[in-house]
Amino acid sequence: MQDWDRILTEHAPAVWAAAYRLLGNAADADECMQEAFVAAVRADGRGGVRDWGAMLRWLVTKRGLDRLRRRLAEKASRGPAVWEALASAGEAPDARMQRAELADGLRAALGRLPDRHAQAFCLRHLEEMSYEDIAGQLQVSVNSVGVILNRARERLRELLKECALEKPK
Repeated sequence: MQDWDRILTEHAPAVWAAAYRLLGNAADADECMQEAFVAAVRADGRGGVRDWGAMLRWLVTKRGLDRLRRRLAEKASRGPAVWEALASAGEAPDARMQRAELADGLRAALGRLPDRHAQAFCLRHLEEMSYEDIAGQLQVSVNSVGVILNRARERLRELLKECALEKPK
């Protein structure tokens, strides 16, 4: 029987941070974290878990990517976005806007990547997981992780260029 209080205490902050980095929204991060822990309880019933931290960050990344894809679909059905006020952190409004646009563009591009590519990219570049840990979570070889990451980065470059070309000047 797992000590879920210990697992939650030990891993919840990193799992929530992973969800927030990916989604940029506290409420969505909360929901993704809860979904990840529910999935972890189910996974624990199917067999032993070697690395709870890696597994939970992978689970929250999967759920976060699903949420990003739903956002993209909803946004496409609504039409042009309406800009919301950005919180000030002493930063110039144009700098905040550029940072927000870049983050939104990256989130949109991640949502358009194939699942495995998006997961590997997020686990490596947002969660700073090792190739070995990513390989364990995706159930592929370490060499395959390198190939997947290379393809993900190439496709992200293409998608971000497309996004920049589509923006009105």
